[in-house]
Amino acid sequence: MKVLKFGGTSVGSVDSIKTVIRILEKNLEKGERIAVVFSAMGGVTNRLIEIGKMAASGNTEYTEFLKVVEERHFAVVRGLIPVKSQSSTFAGVRGLFNELEDILRGVSWIRELSERTLDLIMSFGERLSTLVITEILKSKGIAAEFCDARQIIHTNATYGMGDVNFEITNRQILEYFAKNSALQCVTGFIASTAEGITTTLGRGGSDYTASILAAALDASSIEIWTDVDGMMTADPRKVANAFTIPSISYAEAMELSHFGAKVIYPPSLQPAFAKNITLKVLNTFNVDFKGTYVQKSANGKEYAITGISSIDEIALVNIQGSGMIGVAGISGRLFTALSSNAISVILISQASSEHSICFSIDPKNAQRASEILEREFATEINLGYIDSISIEKNLSIIAIVGEGMRKSSGVSGKLFSVLGKNGINVVATAQGSSELNISVVIAKSDLSKALNAIHGVFFQSETRSLNLFIVGVGLIGSTLLEQIRNQTEFLREEKLLNLNIAGLSNTKKMLLAPDGIKPENWRNRVMDEGVKTSLPAFVQRMIELNLPNSVFVDCTSDKDIVQYYHMLLDASISVVTPNKVANSGTYSEYLSLQRTALQRGVKFLYETNVGAGLPIINTIQGLMASGDKFLKIEAILSGTLSYIFNNFGPGVRFADVVKEAKAKGFTEPDPRDDLSGADVGRKILILAREVGVPLESEEVKISQILPGNCLNAPTVDAFFRELEISDSYFAEMQSKAELKGEKLRYIATLENGKATIELKTVDASHPFYTLSGSDNIVSFTTERYKDRPLVIKGPGAGAEVTASGVFADIMSISSYLG
Repeated sequence: MKVLKFGGTSVGSVDSIKTVIRILEKNLEKGERIAVVFSAMGGVTNRLIEIGKMAASGNTEYTEFLKVVEERHFAVVRGLIPVKSQSSTFAGVRGLFNELEDILRGVSWIRELSERTLDLIMSFGERLSTLVITEILKSKGIAAEFCDARQIIHTNATYGMGDVNFEITNRQILEYFAKNSALQCVTGFIASTAEGITTTLGRGGSDYTASILAAALDASSIEIWTDVDGMMTADPRKVANAFTIPSISYAEAMELSHFGAKVIYPPSLQPAFAKNITLKVLNTFNVDFKGTYVQKSANGKEYAITGISSIDEIALVNIQGSGMIGVAGISGRLFTALSSNAISVILISQASSEHSICFSIDPKNAQRASEILEREFATEINLGYIDSISIEKNLSIIAIVGEGMRKSSGVSGKLFSVLGKNGINVVATAQGSSELNISVVIAKSDLSKALNAIHGVFFQSETRSLNLFIVGVGLIGSTLLEQIRNQTEFLREEKLLNLNIAGLSNTKKMLLAPDGIKPENWRNRVMDEGVKTSLPAFVQRMIELNLPNSVFVDCTSDKDIVQYYHMLLDASISVVTPNKVANSGTYSEYLSLQRTALQRGVKFLYETNVGAGLPIINTIQGLMASGDKFLKIEAILSGTLSYIFNNFGPGVRFADVVKEAKAKGFTEPDPRDDLSGADVGRKILILAREVGVPLESEEVKISQILPGNCLNAPTVDAFFRELEISDSYFAEMQSKAELKGEKLRYIATLENGKATIELKTVDASHPFYTLSGSDNIVSFTTERYKDRPLVIKGPGAGAEVTASGVFADIMSISSYLG
């Protein structure tokens, strides 16, 4: 014997009921004896409650709503029962609606809707669906009988959630089934008192009906047919990567159900627990899927935890005061007062000092709970022994559940670590001594982010994810996207890393897509789906999405965009950028960004601020962290100026070299922007700050390369004319260097706390002498590298190497994922 229960979505339409019939037919073909419990059609119970309230308020429009419900049932009859057999079923359905109309008319007259009357009104949902499906089965030649559960399940007179009298109920079920051998189609959710008055079994009542029947009949199993593939590792509406739990224990299911998992409810499990009956959670719309088996003990587990559950909204009540310390009976009085007023406590946390107790409850009971406790502890509050009762709202609870936690060390550490890394503050926490559950209270706004982050670290530890929001998809940004596209498969397979491009923005359009934008078609998606670019809106939306492991990638040189860095870091979003503006502003702003990132546990990375893809800043940070001291930095930090002076020699005019550099795209549109040394000044300023020298930009001394007539030329064309006129000026500099066997190099120097930039000559013994092309080079003289400086050399400009450096910073963040 087994009991099957079908939920509201399973019996909500003609097509779904066809599937239900096929499931029942397959069971009967196997010769199995079954009983089946039906819920009301999906949404009907809520509609009946609404109709009852409308009638009680005198709103006569309830009759129109009732006609819609009636037509829904008639449509199923017309769709699934042959025309010749429809009349009797129509009569049965019409009879029930006549009865319901009479009740509602009475409610409308007296303008009152008691809990007892509401139970009777709600009972029509299951009575109607079960009657219709029973008649459909009969029309197909199946020996089926309608069973009104009010005949066999008896409760007390607590309306809304009756307490079952199991002694009477079990006897009546056994007697009923002994007399009736046909397939019994039982109404879920409803019961009756000893006097025959209709009651209901409360939340999850149809599951409870099935469990009561199964326990009384010593069934081998209960099958709960619903619209999901079983119990999931998390709510799939909040966690896209949630998956079905194949096997779960009674205790685990109880914990998950208590904290919001809505597939099954704790009361429905109690009778099954007592008889050690296996519960199967199956999907009516995916009948071949094995679903979840709920048993006394689950099979071997692959993960340390079994599932994650949550309650979207709770209120946290806190009672504290020095007068509570060492005083016996405070907790007893507190929870007795709540219990006597029917206020259920979801979670309790008490400080070891006994100075405070906090507990979570349904927000709708928060104010009443506060008033009850203020009355209960009025004396202590007046004497100052207990502070006033405080209530915090807009909170949620997350619970991680699993028997495997008992055998796995570090589970709580992993939980709090991933929350901390994503900037999620824990307001309260509780763990049972059974080590089956760890619960945390967090801000409601962080719920989705927390669920995804926790699920990722416990169930997808082999595949880590970063959510990237990239602003600036010009040369560097588009090159970065191409590099990501080329590496996607390698990263996923070899590094177990998924880079999810969650947002893109250029100067015209922006697109935010939490589910991801594929790098191979980003241009089309931004063009087709993007909206007008608004940087404030982009940043605000990114923060609102609150995705775990988020990274903001600024591939622009925009001066305005850096104003959002603080806001992003403060929202626990890492920032990666080649944009030098933030780090070359005021020293206080530089320090503030560093401290904010450190305090929030996120990363602010800018390796490409200096030397594009060269590991200059990482090297400095590594040496500083290990205790080395910097004595001197010498550097050629402009690929443009490196190219110009590497190619300026005997027989070559300086103006021609600059023109060639501009033609190759090495310079800014106005080459004076490069030749002024301002960009090099920003870079040496950043390096100075990295080694602990608190310089401001005006303290960097830049010696001008260009004579005044070139600097002051009104146009770029005029500049080149003046450059040609000044040819002898540059030729003389080059000639003097040549006579000494030296070469001209534009060098930034940091020494003794001072930063200078000037055109110098170096001899063959200097590491900068052999520099070629547009390479950058940096020489570090430190306490450890005093005799032979540490030299880093390589391409210091170009989209490929800059994008590569940005990519490397992104990859370094991935190493910090849980």
